[in-house]
Amino acid sequence: MTGRIRLGAVEYLNARPLVYGLETASRFALRFDVPARCADLLHANEIDLGLIPSIEYLRGPADYRIVPSVCVGSNGPVASVALYTRREPRDLRSIALDTTSRTSVALTRVIARMAFGISPSLVPMAPDLTSMLAHADGALIIGDKALFLDHEAAGVTKIDLGATWTSATGLPFVYAFWAGRPGVASVDDVRRLEQACHDGQTHRAEVARGYYPDDVPRQAVAEQYLRDNIRHSLDASAIEGLQTFYRYAAENGLVEFDGALRFYDAERD
Repeated sequence: MTGRIRLGAVEYLNARPLVYGLETASRFALRFDVPARCADLLHANEIDLGLIPSIEYLRGPADYRIVPSVCVGSNGPVASVALYTRREPRDLRSIALDTTSRTSVALTRVIARMAFGISPSLVPMAPDLTSMLAHADGALIIGDKALFLDHEAAGVTKIDLGATWTSATGLPFVYAFWAGRPGVASVDDVRRLEQACHDGQTHRAEVARGYYPDDVPRQAVAEQYLRDNIRHSLDASAIEGLQTFYRYAAENGLVEFDGALRFYDAERD
């Protein structure tokens, strides 16, 4: 491929290690959006590679390819994807949804049935806890807002969906990964994206400082979060977790999944 690759990256803290150094790389033109917008841009062919919610891989063209090795995931508590409620999970009859990440919405539906044995009504809303809980029994909030939401001060219980998933399945969860159409990324491009992720993980403290340049307390929380809660390796266990999620999502009528994952070939594409 000639010309610059248009990258659509997630604007949240957990994705920043994946784009470490890419803002100044001549090969890539980088923009930031919420996860759902990244998916919409990729589906519309307005970007070449998108860091899309994992569920959107099954909602786009059938020939999408995944950049191997890197993702935004967790293995246990994720801290930034959570249900907030004043009720027991089994008593939730309605959940207000922050729809900026479609994977988290799908995960909520899967976990509601799989782990809590419920089928609540779902209400899309802006991610404001007070307003959400005024209209529903529970509230799904994601990203930086969830990471720094003081649920104890708000008098609510925080149910970490990463922890709930891993407890139920024994597997990591994959929230997002780079995807695009065939032929968009060369071997060198794939390696550059993998290297950016490696460099970003090596420089977590720098990433945290850059993300919260004027807030030292938040910098400390951000660095710990990137170190202890977020996984950026799309390894064999993460792939198993992803396929398991896809199977549950298909059983819940959210997507169709034929069991196949297609990757950019690290040796030839």
